[in-house]
Amino acid sequence: MTTKRIKRLNSLLREVISEVIMQDVKNPHLAKFITVTNVDVTGDLKYAKVSISVIGTDEERKKSIDALNQAAGFISVHASKKIRIRYFPSLTFELDTSVEKHMKIEKILSEIKKNTPEEDE
Repeated sequence: MTTKRIKRLNSLLREVISEVIMQDVKNPHLAKFITVTNVDVTGDLKYAKVSISVIGTDEERKKSIDALNQAAGFISVHASKKIRIRYFPSLTFELDTSVEKHMKIEKILSEIKKNTPEEDE
């Protein structure tokens, strides 16, 4: 399968899965601020790894990912009704920590900038 088609499918799945999580999944363990950041479908379209960004404590993140993995079948069924593909991939949810890493790097860079003496021109 061409990479262009897989990229389009990844983008479409990201939108649809996000919509299903926000509208259809009613789980008290889910954090209020959840974002689907990326979907990566395998070449045979059987599996999809869904990266989720959760704003909250470490405990809220863990509970949200566990709840989403338990609801993966439910999410797949509702998402498959919104798009037309022959086989809907099996979903696995994982925590996307890129935002936290970016914030940590920004903090370190600002501390370095603050502690570096300014040069006179």
